[in-house]
Amino acid sequence: MSVIIFGSINMDLVARTPRLPAPGETLTGHTFEMIPGGKGANQAVAVARLGIPTTLVGRVGNDSFGQTLLQGLKTDRIACDPVLVDHSTHSGVAVIAVDDASENNIIVIPGANGNIETSDVDRLRSLLPQFQVLLLQLEIPLPAVISAAQAAKEAGVTVILDPAPAQSNLPAELYPLIDIITPNQVETSQLVSFPVKDLETAHQAALVLQQRGVQTVITKLGKLGALCLTGSETLQVPIFPVQAVDTVAAGDAFNGGLAAGLAEGLPLAQAVTQATAVAALSVTKAGAQPSLPTREELNTFLAQH
Repeated sequence: MSVIIFGSINMDLVARTPRLPAPGETLTGHTFEMIPGGKGANQAVAVARLGIPTTLVGRVGNDSFGQTLLQGLKTDRIACDPVLVDHSTHSGVAVIAVDDASENNIIVIPGANGNIETSDVDRLRSLLPQFQVLLLQLEIPLPAVISAAQAAKEAGVTVILDPAPAQSNLPAELYPLIDIITPNQVETSQLVSFPVKDLETAHQAALVLQQRGVQTVITKLGKLGALCLTGSETLQVPIFPVQAVDTVAAGDAFNGGLAAGLAEGLPLAQAVTQATAVAALSVTKAGAQPSLPTREELNTFLAQH
């Protein structure tokens, strides 16, 4: 009953502003914060706060951001001995603008994350037999993602890929290595090269991804909830209505909730419902990792819904 994450570790530099600026425009914002983030680290925190033993493999720079990031991960009881301190570059950063409507745009500078390579995959491979689920994202070099998925497949570990940031033309060799892929609408549209705007087009896109070799496709459709296609079975999981404050970590929360559910043996439908609830809770608070709920908060939320 444990999860391993291979992915990015960033410091998020967050500016809150009345609205997102137009090109060439300067705005006066509300506040500025430095918040631990990165899709790999966020997903690790999401899993760990649900009480699941969690290990993170990745890199940080030899700088103050790196020290702060590692300390935060340890506070959440994440095993981060496999995180390498890279002396050749800075820690990854993400520059994030969030407006009053809770919309955001994000610029990621990979730093140490961009140096992840074969040696990091080797560290991951040696640990895989201890775990049930591997979580992957696309904020680290793609060759490392493919190698990690291959290693997990060989070890019999369930592979979940969050295909974010959105990319088109993912290598064909990656898809058969993925047990579960969890794109949102934008990412799905990029992957299949046609617009995904409703349940019908999401189902068509899921069939395309299955034909490429993915076993289960879970498409996050915002207000329409999540559409899950596994084998020939289709499941729609509705959202939990909440007042959104900040959506920046919703996708990471979803993946963490999903991985935790699968690791503890929940059926897929229940794991997706749990993932949807974790994501809903995450958007009710500001920040990436600060918004991720504990098991107690999740249980209380589910009892009320």
